[in-house]
Amino acid sequence: MSKTAKIIFGVVLVVIVALALYFLINSLVGPTAVDFSEFVTRVQTYVNENGAEGLAVVINPSTLVYTMVVNGSSVYYAYGPSTSSGDKYLEQLYEVLGGGEDGSGPHITTGYANINSGSYWSYLIPIIGIVLVCVVFWLLIRQTQGGSSKAMSFAKSKARVNQNIKVRFSDVAGAEEEKQELAEVVEFLKAPRKFSDLGARIPKGILLVGPPGTGKTLFAKAVAGEANVPFFSISGSDFVEMFVGVGASRVRDLFDAAKKSQPCIVFIDEIDAVGRQRGTGLGGGHDEREQTLNQLLVQMDGFETNEGIIVMAATNRADILDPALLRPGRFDRQIHVNLPDVRGRESILKVHARNKPLEPDVNFKVLARMTSGFSGADLENLLNEAAILAARANKKMIGNRELFEGINKVLLGPQKKSRLVTEADKRITAYHESGHAIIAKLCKNCDPVQEVSIIARGMAAGYTMTRPDNDDNHMTQAKLTDFVCELLGGRVAEEIVIKDVSTGASNDLQRVTELARKMVTEWGMSERVGLVTYNSDNPIFLGRDMEAHNSYSEETAGIIDEEVRKIIESAHARAVELLSTHRKVLDNMARVLIERETIYTDEVDMLLEGATVEDVYAYMDSADKKAEKNPFERFLNREGASKTGSGTEDGGKSAPAEADGAVPPEQAVPVEHGKPEDAQDGAAEPEDGKKDE
Repeated sequence: MSKTAKIIFGVVLVVIVALALYFLINSLVGPTAVDFSEFVTRVQTYVNENGAEGLAVVINPSTLVYTMVVNGSSVYYAYGPSTSSGDKYLEQLYEVLGGGEDGSGPHITTGYANINSGSYWSYLIPIIGIVLVCVVFWLLIRQTQGGSSKAMSFAKSKARVNQNIKVRFSDVAGAEEEKQELAEVVEFLKAPRKFSDLGARIPKGILLVGPPGTGKTLFAKAVAGEANVPFFSISGSDFVEMFVGVGASRVRDLFDAAKKSQPCIVFIDEIDAVGRQRGTGLGGGHDEREQTLNQLLVQMDGFETNEGIIVMAATNRADILDPALLRPGRFDRQIHVNLPDVRGRESILKVHARNKPLEPDVNFKVLARMTSGFSGADLENLLNEAAILAARANKKMIGNRELFEGINKVLLGPQKKSRLVTEADKRITAYHESGHAIIAKLCKNCDPVQEVSIIARGMAAGYTMTRPDNDDNHMTQAKLTDFVCELLGGRVAEEIVIKDVSTGASNDLQRVTELARKMVTEWGMSERVGLVTYNSDNPIFLGRDMEAHNSYSEETAGIIDEEVRKIIESAHARAVELLSTHRKVLDNMARVLIERETIYTDEVDMLLEGATVEDVYAYMDSADKKAEKNPFERFLNREGASKTGSGTEDGGKSAPAEADGAVPPEQAVPVEHGKPEDAQDGAAEPEDGKKDE
């Protein structure tokens, strides 16, 4: 339908609606139609009750319509006989009104009576109809013009301007060094003369780099809130459109708007969507994304100076950004926002717990040590899950039980105790997880075992939870080798006891293969391959990595495969030897797991030291009572059952749990066991954790 047709249709529709309203209201407020006999009766009744003063009957000689008018308002009307017909009702009407036989009289007139006489609606309805027509016509005209106006505004920036940011540096915790770097920006925005007098130039751009959930966007808001300046926020994907030139136009419009609000902050979230290296796409120099990036480069550091505009951006893919974007004068500073250490996690927990009622015995230091590898977003989610669990239990405050369950829920998902599990599956899972736990305790470089369970969580039918004692920043070859052995422990336990293998080790094998390959190709941990780094298994960046992805010969690829296989087979043989030597411990631990479903550090230590199953049951009964209110007691007081710690291959002992420091996230992941019955649809795939640095 054309625009003209739409206008005509709209006008006609409005007219029809106005007429319908007119006749509807007319029927409600106009005179009532009655028979002529009833008309005469109503006139006579009115005269008897009120007299004839103010009363008139108007007779239309052409239509023979008799209208009863009271004080100027039409009340009733009827079709009657002509004045010369000699009708008895007509004579009665004349008699009542004091008229003569010819129809003359003081209260009888001839002519036309307005059926809406005296009603305000008779005047308002036409006016309302005209107004409605005008309004609709104006809206239609505006709509037709809106196409051209929208076309003109299509290239406008989609940035959202926030004038009053409530976030402050006090709301950001766990990154004191990063906060100090950004505090200089705030001070410049508040007192620029302090820097200009010394000839200093504030950085034009600040790039926040770090894993997801570490608070990059929160840092940008805190800077704007502390400086109390306008905050322009936009996503990198908002620049890119299918139409040529739109992205560049939006960049120009963004900076034009920012110039009018100097000083201000322009924040571009996920800048990798628009800032990727040029020349790596399929569109060449005419690629729309490249044009947008070129305009951004010019706006940040071109002929025109943008004094008072600080550009902040956030990304977790700094490796793919264009070098021209990262040079001094554009993004002068790169601030790496890493995962928080133990003190940072404690501070973050305190910030997110401000509006949550906690029981008095909640210890943030303990929580911080128990949440190694958690990001700020993970910690916030942990407290939120704990609050939900407390509300589900109709509690008024959040306790340690909810926090403990919240940690496991964030890592693995909710427990699935209602899942029906056969005895055969339970036995396989028990031996599988026992194999992981025993190897982890016997290998001196593995992280201490915290919890072993055969209760399904998420996609895992069971899990072995290990926690690091301290925040190691490096993964040694010995530790990686022990970790590979630990991952193979579940599969080896099935081979030894069940005399068969299940699909539950699929994720373990995947992680083992990935670790072993990186040890050979990236970390130089193979004597045969040497200190040569080959390409990693990271996703190919089209245009940049296409050639590098095949940078070695087929002979070298064969050597790499042999070395990877050698590492895995060596760890497998070692796991077979350890579990075969400790077969009795393996059987006892599986028996306890089948009976009690979950065991902890102390129970694992007792079994390795030769304690009987009955002794373990007795200890668990007493420990469960102590840990009923505070489950963290199991890991804080390790002197209860075993003061010696776990045995190792060379007689070493596990480090104390109270050691401070940060932990790489890859060390704090559980070893999970998938459901054997999932083999019908392929092996179970538990949620992947990080495996390496």
